[in-house]
Order: sequence, then C-alpha cells, then structure tokens
Amino acid sequence: MIKVLVTGGNGQLATCIKDVENQHADLNVIYTDYLELDISDLNQVISFFKTNKDINYCVNCAAYTAVDQAEKDKEKAFEINTLGAKNLALACLQNNVVLIHISTDFVFDGEKQEPYIETDKTDPISVYGDTKLKGEIEIKNLLEKYFIIRTSWLYSEHGNNFMKTMLRLSKEKQQLSIVSDQIGTPTYAGDLSQVIFHIIKTESQNYGLYNYSNLGALSWFDFAKAIFEESKIEIQLIPIKTIDYPTLAKRPMYSVLDKSKINKVLDIEITYWEDSLKIALSNLI
Repeated sequence: MIKVLVTGGNGQLATCIKDVENQHADLNVIYTDYLELDISDLNQVISFFKTNKDINYCVNCAAYTAVDQAEKDKEKAFEINTLGAKNLALACLQNNVVLIHISTDFVFDGEKQEPYIETDKTDPISVYGDTKLKGEIEIKNLLEKYFIIRTSWLYSEHGNNFMKTMLRLSKEKQQLSIVSDQIGTPTYAGDLSQVIFHIIKTESQNYGLYNYSNLGALSWFDFAKAIFEESKIEIQLIPIKTIDYPTLAKRPMYSVLDKSKINKVLDIEITYWEDSLKIALSNLI
C-alpha cells in the first residue's frame, strides 16, 4: 500500500484531500499540522520521517499564505515557505520519498499579458511570492524526485477564501467594491486534490515543475459576480481598480497559468472554472 504524508493537515487543500481520500482506499494517508510536525524545525522533520517509516509520498500543503501579513512577518513566512520546503526536501532525500509541493502564481510579477508557462522568468513582487519561490529553488537544488505544482486563486468549501468571504459579506452588506483589473484563474481545491491523487496513483516519474489551475481567465470582480449569480444572491457590485484598494502586499496584475504541460505530460484533464464553482457552491448547501 502506498503511504502518503500530507503536511498542513488542517488547511484548506489538505481538508479537500480528506474529502476525496475515500475514493482512494488503496492509499494510506496520514495528516499532520504544525502541532504534530513543525516543518520549519529540521530536527523535528528528520525525526518524524525516522519514526514514520515507509512513506512513499510527501504532499506539502503547509504554507504561510497570509499575503499581506507576510510583509510584516517576513521571518515567519521565510521559515515556513522556504526553510520548511528545504527541510522536507532533505528528509525526502534521506528516505527516498517523492515530494509533491504546492507553490503559487505569486512567483511572477504579473506584467506578462499572456498565460505564464513553467519556464517563464520569475520575479515575485511580495514577501509571500519571494519566500515561495525560494522554497521551490531549495527543492530543485536538493531533489530529483519532486513535483512542484504552481496554482492560483485557491478556493473551496473549507477554510478562508474569496468565495466564502463573498458569501459572508453578502449577509452583512448590500454593496461590495471588487477589484476588476487583476486577471487570473480560480482553482477549486477539490480539483487540485484529484490532481495530486492522480500523480500518486499513476506513480508518475515525470518529475518537475507544473502549472495547474482551472481553465479560463477573469478578474476578481467577474469571479464575485459569478459567485452571486450562481447562488442567486442579489447584491450591488462596484468594479474598482487596484490603486483604489491599497494593500500591504503587491499582487500580480495578470497571473493566468498555462496548463499545457500538465495536460500533456501527466494526462490531467482540466475543468473550466465555472463548472468547478458550481460544484463548490452546491457542496455548501
């Protein structure tokens, strides 16, 4: 039986992995959160892998994802996103474990006007993006057996995310102002979970860096509009520019990811964002 370790076990993506785990009864999946495994502590990571023998895959869902707070808390973001990735890579190297690491579109500056491919120049404009990119680099420098999956605008029925925030705010306000000039693609974490299971179940050896999000390109305003239309919620939405909504961290203005590689090399079927949004909203009912 294939044994899989999932870090960040109480987070959004790991919770979605738990949701679909019952479809993969032939896998032994164990979950840890920072209380059981602090990935920024190398000794703790090495000890955990020694105690929990015969792990075949490590899926690293642990991350510091508070993008604005990271601008103030640079050291903590670095510890988790960079050192944490390095520590897991070292443990995977010592124990012959395949690492599946989740990264982000924030490794790009957002100045490109067509979908980013895996080999495009990286140039993060935030602490979050910078620490995630450095984590990628640590993994590439240490391992041959790894999958790094860059994703974007992750949302689901779980945790804190844009979809759930919009639904919550609609109960509190009659009008919302939403940024309309940042373009990207939402990614349903339930779909990303199935991609991870696909990699594990096929025991693919096509290691490397891959982009994955749902299909399509839209603004946050478009995404909000679709959430409310599908939920049949009437609310006034006002499109605003990024400059009118200042935040501590800069966001890429354009971060659509090209998924051609993961589709062709790993045979991953990719769903349009509208279809996945309907599934996520229906699961909330």
